[in-house]
Amino acid sequence: MQALITLAAFLLTLGVLVSFHEFGHFLAARCCGVRVLRFAIGFGKPLFTYVAANKTEWVIASIPLGGYVKLLDGRDRQQSIVPAEESEAFDRKPLWQRSAIVAAGPFANFFLAIFFFAVIYISGAPQLPAILQAPSENSVAAKLGVLEGDRVIGWQSLSSTKSVPLSGEFEPVPSWNALRWILLDALTAEQGFALELQTSSGSIAIKSFLESDLPQWSPEKDPMLALGIRPKPSAFADWTELKLGPLDAVGFAAQRVWLITKVSTRLMAGIFTGNTSFKQLGGPLSIADMAGRSAQVGWQPFLAFLALMSISIGLLNLLPFPMLDGGQLLYDAWEMVAGKRISISMQEQFQKVGFLLLISLSLLALFNDLQRYFSP
Repeated sequence: MQALITLAAFLLTLGVLVSFHEFGHFLAARCCGVRVLRFAIGFGKPLFTYVAANKTEWVIASIPLGGYVKLLDGRDRQQSIVPAEESEAFDRKPLWQRSAIVAAGPFANFFLAIFFFAVIYISGAPQLPAILQAPSENSVAAKLGVLEGDRVIGWQSLSSTKSVPLSGEFEPVPSWNALRWILLDALTAEQGFALELQTSSGSIAIKSFLESDLPQWSPEKDPMLALGIRPKPSAFADWTELKLGPLDAVGFAAQRVWLITKVSTRLMAGIFTGNTSFKQLGGPLSIADMAGRSAQVGWQPFLAFLALMSISIGLLNLLPFPMLDGGQLLYDAWEMVAGKRISISMQEQFQKVGFLLLISLSLLALFNDLQRYFSP
């Protein structure tokens, strides 16, 4: 039964996120007057095909590991366009419209993440309170005098020249989950911050974590452990509920997606700078496992997982690799600066390089998955 739940959650995850990503491309293309030849979910042999009245093929294929939208495009050597169709061709549209169509897919994933988080906040989400456990010895928090039972009620960022926060400028911290992302944002940005604490006796204390004192992010060490700020386990009866109205929920969800996007971007960049380990890359086995686990916990954790995965897919597709949306946007940037397009032959060479890079990263992620599941 658990295997069936994991498989179903995995297929639902890919189906929802890929469909919405491709629908972003589709909707932008139709708004710009570009004909869509095919909307496909999955690769390989078609399992289901429907041809709409506008001649768009809607396809569900046998390998559910992606999808694509095929547009009418005069630069595609496999297409033959008659003069009457030229006005609907992708390559005949202005640069800004072509860029908008390409960027619409990743941004659709960000909007989907906002929607998922907003649904969670509207329905009411149980929240672990930001009450801290005793900091580990020699951690930054221990040196600053943070004690077990201290509750974080506010925070603010500090500039490199500011060591003492101004009163009244603290932003509220509603839960440990919110605090965790704030801390990850500060650590990955290497920016100091101050916490407003309510002690066990009820008094208020302010602790300033200076930029120079923050632990460095590295593949070998856990910066959160070195920071010394961790939640104290609490009974579920002591948890609070975060329940917002529709407008407030959308605003709070947008802030959360922006924060997660910043942290994820820095962590992704860290893979190429050496600050993040390649071992943290996860492949289809990890995704399936996390999908199954979250689905078994409840619909809210599963929606939160979908939101995080949607952000990851949006960011991944914005990488400046050929074959990804970010690679096409890089071509568009070159066209805007140089005043001419990259030749088809050059673009095909870049596509081969991009294909090798993506296959290498995919195999590495799969290798990491196998190590996690079969290592003793």
